[in-house]
Amino acid sequence: METRSKKFKLDFMPIGQDIKQAREAREVTREQLSEIIDYVPRHIQALENEGQTPSVDLLFQLAEMFDVSLDRHIFKDRDNVKSSMRRRVDTLLDGLSDKDLVIVEAVVKGIHQAKELPEE
Repeated sequence: METRSKKFKLDFMPIGQDIKQAREAREVTREQLSEIIDYVPRHIQALENEGQTPSVDLLFQLAEMFDVSLDRHIFKDRDNVKSSMRRRVDTLLDGLSDKDLVIVEAVVKGIHQAKELPEE
């Protein structure tokens, strides 16, 4: 176990950016979000763009609401932590049928093959 001399300092700027990206991906405006969570849009802007430290309750509420992974920010040294983008893609994949997943698999294989081609 780590000693107390190592202080844990969490940078909220990247977390805010992940929340903003997820909010925009779901086409939710700051105004709409402010009505849902009962915070003014300016507070949301400060969280997303200025790295303002949110309350623990608000942080968890936003992370859950937008499926944002806090693990990669808190446990930076772990290799198995999924990014927020990967979690959102996983959530989208969960809603697909096996027939749909065949198409997705083919697209992903095509992307990998294209990466292996020499550049012209």
